[in-house]
Amino acid sequence: MINRRLALLSGIGSTVIATGLAGCAGPNITDYANEKPLLNLKTYFNGMVDAWGIFTDRDGKVVKRFTVEMKCQWQDGKGILDEDFLYSDGTKEKRVWQLTDLGQGQFEGTAGDVVGKALGQTKGNAFNWQYTLALPVNGTVLNVQMDDWMYLMNERVMLNKARMTKLGIHLGDVTLSFNRRI
Repeated sequence: MINRRLALLSGIGSTVIATGLAGCAGPNITDYANEKPLLNLKTYFNGMVDAWGIFTDRDGKVVKRFTVEMKCQWQDGKGILDEDFLYSDGTKEKRVWQLTDLGQGQFEGTAGDVVGKALGQTKGNAFNWQYTLALPVNGTVLNVQMDDWMYLMNERVMLNKARMTKLGIHLGDVTLSFNRRI
């Protein structure tokens, strides 16, 4: 009888732990496979795109606000996203993404401040990619991991949320609203 109770309690404990761990898992790109409108990166990021964003720390406090003007073009499965950032403190930054369409909704990208390659995939209305960003902070450069999610709302508007971590520790989030010029 005692062994059966221990087995039952052990089973309940394992279920609670497994449920807790599953709760820590983030979304999966396949969760969005049936969502509309369908996101085509080569169509959306082609021409001029404007964006407004914020960086929040791990407590949700807005640390920086910024705008981005993007000049985007695609040719033969290769895309260039030329981004000009203007921060609320007056500082400017430039990032030029070079994207490659790998087929079947998969993409890879590089940029001057990205360590290695960004890898991502589209499904339905969503795009998710992960990469390591070399982020200058107080005179030093930190390599931080980005888990970047974009959701197409309509032909002009896309929302973006990226989670930033270092050694598994949540540092903050970047939130943007893109508006494609038509």
